Amino acid sequence: MSEEKNVEITTVKVKQKKVVKVLGKAALWTLAALVGLVGLALVWAFLSYPAAYLARSIAWGDSDVYDYQKFPSRPLAASSTPFYFKEEPAEAMVQALFEQNPAISDLDNFLEQTETQAFIVIQNDSILYERYFNGASRDTIVTSFSCAKQWDSALIGAAIDDGYIQSVNDPITDYLPELAERDPAFAEITIYDLLRMSSGIEYDGLGGLDGDDSKTYYYPDLRKLAIEETTVVDSPGSGFLYNNYHPLLMGIILERATGMSVTDYLEARIWQPIGMEFDGSWSLDSEASGFEKMESGINGRAIDFAKFGRLFLNNGVWDGTQVLPADWIVESTSPDTDSVGYLPYYKYGWESKVRGDSDYDYYAEGHYGQEIYVSPHSNLIIVRNGEAYGDFGQYWPDIFYQFASAIELETGD
Repeated sequence: MSEEKNVEITTVKVKQKKVVKVLGKAALWTLAALVGLVGLALVWAFLSYPAAYLARSIAWGDSDVYDYQKFPSRPLAASSTPFYFKEEPAEAMVQALFEQNPAISDLDNFLEQTETQAFIVIQNDSILYERYFNGASRDTIVTSFSCAKQWDSALIGAAIDDGYIQSVNDPITDYLPELAERDPAFAEITIYDLLRMSSGIEYDGLGGLDGDDSKTYYYPDLRKLAIEETTVVDSPGSGFLYNNYHPLLMGIILERATGMSVTDYLEARIWQPIGMEFDGSWSLDSEASGFEKMESGINGRAIDFAKFGRLFLNNGVWDGTQVLPADWIVESTSPDTDSVGYLPYYKYGWESKVRGDSDYDYYAEGHYGQEIYVSPHSNLIIVRNGEAYGDFGQYWPDIFYQFASAIELETGD
């Protein structure tokens, strides 16, 4: 090889080394910048949020149906006179009717594959189908997630019936005056606005530490969060916005109006009067704060959740006793003719599916497909609890609505 060629090769290698060196420095500077940004973000987070909130958000990650094992809770004692539905199995009929849906070729397999834990079908106070999947059984604790919101609104109705709260038209600042001191705009918001998700309070449902979904789920002092961190950005009644600050504010109102914890009021006013067979609990934000996670976190058994559906199906009457006012049941579940947003059939936590004038089904729904479905038309209750929604391209209430229509044709109810 000629001397000139050797010089050329050496020159190229030197240039390559220089390029590698420059790129290496650039990579190190980029890495250092990223580490710096992460460090600044962590410093900002630790200065902005309680350590317990950061620890939960990072260590626990996304919510799941076993979070009741992580949060502290307040107990709900079973009734001393439990109610039992009649046992009149009609599993073959139930399976056949559900399997009319093209998405369901085999009901049991479908429920297993959609990560269902509990599935109960009750008609005329008789259990037609009750099965458990993915390791669950009748005494497995399941959780409500947003199905808690319907219990929240029921307690508001009970508190009005008991005289603790005058009306849904009460301004929330009658009970939470510190909000008006912080911003007079809060005085325009009524309990009715909270129930209908139309308060005008800001809510950012996006993920991340600064998202309100995360805050209202993991924050260790939800009272402080709701009272001190909320902001009014729109006029009450101007539009629907699903907002977890609403149930938190209702919980504080219930505490102050009744003079007892929300769990104790639920136990005395609804849980025991409707004959709950099992103990339950309500998850708390923390031991120190001791405030119920009003947006979620009522924990019990699926068969007892069905009794809440029965209470509404029977217009608030439980075996001859008017536990909740009948007009409250109608007001809570009837389609909202004065729609305030994209979800016209949302009322006091319940959503509805309309068949015709004064003929509608309604349901409570929580994260991962926790469902309490009530069809007055067919005298029917369906409860589904699960670890996930299941990826099958349909919406659980649509499946239940189809079934309710089919069972009416089958049985005449």
